Amino acid sequence: MTGKGRELADMMERRKVDILCVQETRWKGSKARSIGAGFKLFYYGVDSKRNGVGVVLKEEFVRNVLEVKRVSDRVMSLKLEIEGVMLNVVSGYAPQVGCELEEKEKFWSELDEVMESIPTGERVVIGADFNGHVGEGNTGDEEVMGKFGVKERNFEGQMIVDFAKRMDMAVVNTYFQKREEHRVTYKSGGRRTQIDYILCRRGNLKEISDCKVVVGESVARQHRMVVCRMTLMVCKKKRMIERDREENQVVEAEKGGML
Repeated sequence: MTGKGRELADMMERRKVDILCVQETRWKGSKARSIGAGFKLFYYGVDSKRNGVGVVLKEEFVRNVLEVKRVSDRVMSLKLEIEGVMLNVVSGYAPQVGCELEEKEKFWSELDEVMESIPTGERVVIGADFNGHVGEGNTGDEEVMGKFGVKERNFEGQMIVDFAKRMDMAVVNTYFQKREEHRVTYKSGGRRTQIDYILCRRGNLKEISDCKVVVGESVARQHRMVVCRMTLMVCKKKRMIERDREENQVVEAEKGGML
């Protein structure tokens, strides 16, 4: 994030992105600050040379924030209330392939704890650099992912799938058939792979109409932004009850006036 705040904000404005999870921010501290163009970054980091996670919000949603949980420099979450709907946004940054197993297990344990603290009736969207490949195809894992991953699954990718099964989540990227260029999230030299994912509760997958990788942006040299379009379904029954209650109050007031 160093020196890239405004560039990131301009990209979000240009691409019409309201909420963005960022990883490897390398900002030390536990704060929230404006990054320009009407966007605010909530972040947490303990070392200015490694790790760090954050969530960027369009300023109009900042007043909707009810809670910020800064778990570690690899996991943090925000809870927002939007038109009566509780939306939890989680930013995660998993250890790289070469890291110790203990460090990887600690990350997944922290993510499990965050998920277990969220009531089942609330929406959850996870945007993370999971540093793993879930792979192409979904034989045996149809309940948590689609067929449109990239290349073959590795050990770290299996940890993603296991987490999705454990928490009844869906790996959103894999449900949308796109050209490989719009599925590859990481490019370095000759390497082209998919390690950045968006997850949501399986029951809310129907609220997401599209998900793809944005190409042609240069904020991050190797990683590319994954975007999804989500429409929150507000409970109509609750709205109707409130409307009927208001109408009944008006009728009672009119009757009182006639008497």
